[in-house]
Formats: sequence, C-alpha cells, structure tokens
Amino acid sequence: MTQTVFCRKYQEELEALPFPPLPGEKGREIQANVSKRAWEEWQALQTRLINEKHLNMLDPTDRAYLMEQLERFLNNEETDQAEGYVPPER
Repeated sequence: MTQTVFCRKYQEELEALPFPPLPGEKGREIQANVSKRAWEEWQALQTRLINEKHLNMLDPTDRAYLMEQLERFLNNEETDQAEGYVPPER
C-alpha cells in the first residue's frame, strides 16, 4: 500500500516520498509535507535552473539561491525560470 501525505504545494493527499530527499531536518520536513509529484516537478525545475544559469553546487550562494527557489515553488509563489525554456506540447 502506498503511503500518502497532505502535500503543501497541492493541498491534497498525494503519494508520499519514500525517503527524505535532503539530509537533516529539512529533508524530514519535506518528506512529511511534500508529495512525490511535487518533488519530481521541483527536481525538473531545479535541473533547468542549474543548467541554464550555470549554478555551481559547491558555491554556498548558489545553493542558497536554489533553496530560496525551492521554498517559493512549494509555496506556489513565482519562481525564476530558465531563459529560453519551452515546455513540451502535450
């Protein structure tokens, strides 16, 4: 049976993450409050931001920027987008 979580992004019960996606308290908080669907969508946005903005994950400033974008994404606030990105047609 699949575990569910009340997703803070979508405000509904959705499939839960199987394990914390980040180390420490932040990872446990995300696992308890963010759905697998929302996390997968965040990972896609995060990848585009890292690639298009040439972020360096060894740079604390770039990591802080991504964490800020993560919070904005999960709170349904406007996030930065990769310039020139065109979502695939459905």
